[in-house]
Amino acid sequence: MHGVLGKPPRTAADDGLATSKVMLMLLVAMTGVAPISLYLLVPALPVLASTFGRDISIAQMTVSLYMVGIACSQIVMGPLSDRFGRRPVLLAGLLLMVAASVACIFANNLPLLIAARFLQALGGASGMVISRAIIRDLYPRERVGAMISLVIAVMMIAQMLSPLTGGLLETAFGWRAIFYAITAAALATTIAIALALPETRRNRAEGGGFRGDVGSLLTSRAFVGFMLCQVLASQIIFAFAGGGPYIVVTQMGRSGAEYGAWFATTAFAYLIGNVFCVRYAPHHSLERLIWLGLALQLTGSLSNLVWSIGGINQAPAWLFGTQMIVMFGNAFVMSNSAAGAISVRPDAAGTASGAMGFLQMGLGSLVSQSGAFLGGHFATTLPITAAIFVLSLACASTMIFLVPRRDVVVTEQLIEQAEEEESGML
Repeated sequence: MHGVLGKPPRTAADDGLATSKVMLMLLVAMTGVAPISLYLLVPALPVLASTFGRDISIAQMTVSLYMVGIACSQIVMGPLSDRFGRRPVLLAGLLLMVAASVACIFANNLPLLIAARFLQALGGASGMVISRAIIRDLYPRERVGAMISLVIAVMMIAQMLSPLTGGLLETAFGWRAIFYAITAAALATTIAIALALPETRRNRAEGGGFRGDVGSLLTSRAFVGFMLCQVLASQIIFAFAGGGPYIVVTQMGRSGAEYGAWFATTAFAYLIGNVFCVRYAPHHSLERLIWLGLALQLTGSLSNLVWSIGGINQAPAWLFGTQMIVMFGNAFVMSNSAAGAISVRPDAAGTASGAMGFLQMGLGSLVSQSGAFLGGHFATTLPITAAIFVLSLACASTMIFLVPRRDVVVTEQLIEQAEEEESGML
């Protein structure tokens, strides 16, 4: 039995490493290289379609299959990092990204570009999943959520600017310049990790393995509860992102540029939520921070639902104003529930992180499509706001019905430690 409060042994070297700015920058770089590369190409999609003489829906596959690659990478790279170590798996993944990015530069047809983009995501997303495992290797459970929030907050600044950067590169130098930039970023990240990142994975207990890790995680109510809480919270983002453009442009008759400006307000609220999470995490348990986030999610989503029923939020200010409350709380929920999930079995943090990331991206593609349907096939915001409220309720339900109470968890861990000490004495 593995309690959710388990902490790996720490050394003085770990403490120095964990508090360094170098480690923070490495975590940001490895986490951000894949999603930033995703958004850099988005402004160039119309140019790709015209350059290769294909329909825009085919060019869109450079984005959609990229997301599939991210999902596949998470379920593969996480368990591999538990077995072979964080550093070698991460370096192998980033080298694959570098090679695939070079292939993108020289692609002379769209199918080849799409295939290279899939491999680019498969390698680059190794940083997304392994970064969470590294954070759990280095930090005690109560600090993991704050560190994940800190990494996300720094990364989001670059991520929010990446579409603009991609558009400027394409306009000034052509679409291949985007892949030159991605190749340079991936290569720089690989070199930095090779030079500055030591192995952080602790020695595994005898008898461990992928099947054992998966079995112990899936039979843990705490892991399933925290994981579902994180995954369901992320689906709120996918649902709103999928339906938002249709609501603002089609239903409200506003321009695409105005939608982009309004959508940026929700991203800003999510960024500020992560900043506040970093500020308050040292003084509160991650369960308390999750409940704070859940309360804000429910308050914002219920308000939006009420406005929809009354026909009030047919203006962007109402819709996005309350959605900012949802996103502010969402930051607390996602980072701290992720911390809880990867802390159930610290020696299997990679597998836990991979399973969580795979479900998040896999369901996200479906929920995003559903959000687009709800936003594009109705003349009111009610379907999309109702869906977000249901997701908020489901998210809270995982904490109520699946995650054990804190006092029960502490008792179980004390029993486990006593059993281990007794077996060691025998």
